[in-house]
Amino acid sequence: MLARQIVEGFCSGRHRSPHKGFSVEFKEHRPYVRGDELRNIDWKAFGKSDRLYIREFEEETNLRCTLLVDRSGSMRYGGDRSQLTKYDYAQQLAASLTYLMLAQQDAVGVITFDDQPRDQVSTRSRPSHLRAVMTALANDATRRETDLGGVFQKVASKLGRRGLVIIISDGMGEIASIARALTQFRSKGHEVLFFQVLDPDETDFPFSGRVQFRNLENEDQQHVVDSRTIRDAYLERFQQHQTALQSVCRRNRVDLFLATTDRPFDDAMHEYFSMRRRIR
Repeated sequence: MLARQIVEGFCSGRHRSPHKGFSVEFKEHRPYVRGDELRNIDWKAFGKSDRLYIREFEEETNLRCTLLVDRSGSMRYGGDRSQLTKYDYAQQLAASLTYLMLAQQDAVGVITFDDQPRDQVSTRSRPSHLRAVMTALANDATRRETDLGGVFQKVASKLGRRGLVIIISDGMGEIASIARALTQFRSKGHEVLFFQVLDPDETDFPFSGRVQFRNLENEDQQHVVDSRTIRDAYLERFQQHQTALQSVCRRNRVDLFLATTDRPFDDAMHEYFSMRRRIR
C-alpha cells in the first residue's frame, strides 16, 4: 500500500520512517543533552571538535494500522442498484486492506463500532492474524445508533504509538464532534484516512411517489412521505453535510475518499491507490 505521509513507513518492499530513531541508516548529528544514552555519542566527532554529538539514524519500520469499521444500523442500508449493503462493502474494503498489509508484514488491528467500540482486535503482523480480523469483520451489523465523534475520541485516547488510522463509515454523524475527534487523532501523530461508504440512493435520491422511510437505527421511527416534495430539501442538506465533512477533513489533513456501493470494488481501490501515488 502506497501512501502519502505515512506516519511510520511506506510500502516499497521496505518501510523507511521519516521519524528519527537509532537504527541502521545515518541521518544527522545533534548536540548531546543530559539523559542521552552514552552509546549513541559519536566519539570521533568528539575527538575532532571536543564537543559531544549524538548520531541520529533513520528508523526503518513497518506500518501500524488500525481499522475503524462502522457497524451501526445505518450501515445496513442497501438499495436496488447495488448488491451490497454499506456494511457488506465496508467489510470487503477492510478485509482487502488487511490482506494487503499483512502480506507485506505490516501490523493491522480492527475496531468495529456503533455508539460504542465493539469487537476489538489488537494490532499484529503475523499472517495468522488475518483470521482474527476477518472474524471481527464478519459479525453482523447492529441496529444501534451511530456516535462517530464520541467513539473516535474514546479510541484516540487508547491507541498506542502513532500509526495509520483508517476510518470506514458512512460519515453520518455530527460534524463538530467528528472534527474534534479527527483533531485528537492528528494531535497524537496519527495519519488518518476516511473511506466514506454510501449507497447511490443517498447521493442522488432517486425515489418517486409516496415512499415509506424507516430509521434503521430506531425501528419505531417510520414516515410515509411524498418523495418529490422533499427531494430538493434532502439533496441540499446532504450537500451541506458533505461540504462540512470535506472541510473538517481538509483542515485536519485527513484524506477523504467517497466510495458508493454500486461501483465495482476493484475499480474503487484502483482509483484510490492511483490518487495516493499522484499526491505523494
